[in-house]
Amino acid sequence: MSDNQISRRHFMGATAAAVAAPDPRKTRSYNPDMEYRRLGRTGLMLSVLSMGGHWKKIPFKRGTEEFKRNRREVIYAALDHGINYIDACSASEVEVYAEALGERRKEIYFGFDWTLGRAPEIAGSLERLKQGLDEGLRKSGLDCVDVWRITLREQTTRNLPHEIETIMQALAWGKQTGKARFTGVSTHHRPWIAAALAKYPQLEVIVTPYAAGSKQKPVGSMFEALRKHDAGFIGIKPFASGTLFASQGAPDSATKREDDERARMALRYVFCCEGLAASIPGLITVDQVKNAAAAVRERRRLDVAEAVRHQQVTAAMWERLPPHYQWLRRWEWV
Repeated sequence: MSDNQISRRHFMGATAAAVAAPDPRKTRSYNPDMEYRRLGRTGLMLSVLSMGGHWKKIPFKRGTEEFKRNRREVIYAALDHGINYIDACSASEVEVYAEALGERRKEIYFGFDWTLGRAPEIAGSLERLKQGLDEGLRKSGLDCVDVWRITLREQTTRNLPHEIETIMQALAWGKQTGKARFTGVSTHHRPWIAAALAKYPQLEVIVTPYAAGSKQKPVGSMFEALRKHDAGFIGIKPFASGTLFASQGAPDSATKREDDERARMALRYVFCCEGLAASIPGLITVDQVKNAAAAVRERRRLDVAEAVRHQQVTAAMWERLPPHYQWLRRWEWV
């Protein structure tokens, strides 16, 4: 069977065993204080609070001992709190977290992209996409990646049709060869998702924004397609790239107590999204890990006063989006 001839039946059959009644207690880094959700038809049980690969606002230069120690301490704290998925969307993030995890690598599900499908010269080349996965596996010391999710071009500069077809061929190859357990994409082009899920069985996982102020459309929601095709959904940008916070996400700021409260309230709100398998904020201190994990244990639904406060905070968040993040407004109704 060629790369571009793989059928939906083949993909569904390959994951049927994983889909059957997964027991969260058997997932990686299980902690009874964490909640675990099924990642669509992959059958993986992910911690509803997982970890994004970005390290914005870290006051250390990448590669320094301070930086390495920070990433190691943060990822170890995440594992200890039952967080069992990390999503790395570039070669540098893959290398950093592979090194930080060290001997604890088997305690977490690793999702990554290495070469990024944003660049036309990569997205349009099957060989370069294959080489990227091979290089990512070699440099991270992995035999296979749990979720190979290629990052598509963002906003208005969208991938051309032939690039999409090439990416789908690459994902099919990754799964056929056993180098990727499951496959999908990260995209900021939400209107494309429903049609793509119907067309491409390679899309077992979708990584796309779901922010603190996002709401599900009553009709025509992305979630209708996710449910229909049993695709796993991982939500990014829960804090709108730090815009939710008075400090813009800086650690140990004068507004830390307020920021921590906003973070927990936002996560409780995001976790109420039933179609969401995991939300992946960028966490840059051990204290932020502890604070985010506390949100899982708190009462899920916001009370009346909290709901009013949340609405005020997220309204201000949307208004404060910088020019290069105005595109995120399209995720206010999902």
